[in-house]
Amino acid sequence: MRGVVQRVKRAKVTVDNEITGSIDHGILLLLSVEDNDDEKDLEYMCDKVVNLRIFEDENDKMNMSLLDVGGSILVVSQFTLHGDARKGRRPSFIAAARPDKAIPLYEKFIQNMKDQGIKTTSGKFGADMQVELVNDGPVTILLDSKKTF
Repeated sequence: MRGVVQRVKRAKVTVDNEITGSIDHGILLLLSVEDNDDEKDLEYMCDKVVNLRIFEDENDKMNMSLLDVGGSILVVSQFTLHGDARKGRRPSFIAAARPDKAIPLYEKFIQNMKDQGIKTTSGKFGADMQVELVNDGPVTILLDSKKTF
């Protein structure tokens, strides 16, 4: 799994002019499932996202997690995170999981966030979505469950 974690003051996702998810202070997570991902990748990503210390403490140090600050999360599926543009000019998306595999892992990720008591909203898998955010910092972190970067 790959994720782009963005610390936000607020974010929302819209599908067909309808807001499907919005949050205030927290994380906007763009999430992509790779074809060979499994439960281990899901567990890694869930743990990493909620415990990533990207929020400031009383000394203005990034020392607090989403759980620590009681923040929210907006999860948006984005298979293009697995795009490979190393050759040519048109990215290859062959590594991205097909919907029959990706949707269950995406939905389990969302459920895991909710099970941990985090206010969780999401986009609509596979839809044409418009995402708006106010990046706080800005703070943007790349994650990969295979630890390729």
